[in-house]
Amino acid sequence: MHADDESQFQGFVRARWPHLVRTAYLLTGDRHHAEDLAQAALTKAYRSWRRVVRSENPDAYIRRILVSCNKDRFRKRRVAEHLTELPLDAAAPAHPDPAPRAVDRQVLMRALARLPKRQRTVVVLRYWEDLSEAEVAQTLGCSVGTVKSQASKGLAKLRAQPGLHAVRPGADTRTDPGTDARTGTAAEPAVPVIANHGETR
Repeated sequence: MHADDESQFQGFVRARWPHLVRTAYLLTGDRHHAEDLAQAALTKAYRSWRRVVRSENPDAYIRRILVSCNKDRFRKRRVAEHLTELPLDAAAPAHPDPAPRAVDRQVLMRALARLPKRQRTVVVLRYWEDLSEAEVAQTLGCSVGTVKSQASKGLAKLRAQPGLHAVRPGADTRTDPGTDARTGTAAEPAVPVIANHGETR
């Protein structure tokens, strides 16, 4: 990779890493898997960076890679997911008692983890990433009708989960794997340096 491309890529990684990890966390429910998944997606993007840059939307391109890497993770490992400690949102102000908000997140994340993989991915992309139905369909390589169906089924299952009725309307249920759940202190995940033909250091 030429020096200019390398600099552009590293700048992209620094800017997008926290958001990629958040999205990966919603897809996996595990902060360590999330960082591994985000790093795998960026490694693939590095290998075809010029193609990424030439695309109309680099963020959408890498989002598709992220979803594809997560699909591969399920195929290869087939392991049960175990939710790690759910941290508070790094952007949220200090709260005198973070426990209620942490419980809200735990309830929501555990319900999300019970969804079938396809429904979970659609719900995350549609409602957390705030993508349109057409954008979700493009990301997943499926029809808009499939997105509508999977989103409807996923939301119905979420609403039926015990405990979700206790989540306060309007509660901040965003998750951020870069924050300490016990102290509420912001601590963004370390940004990996991806270079040397896709190797990380």
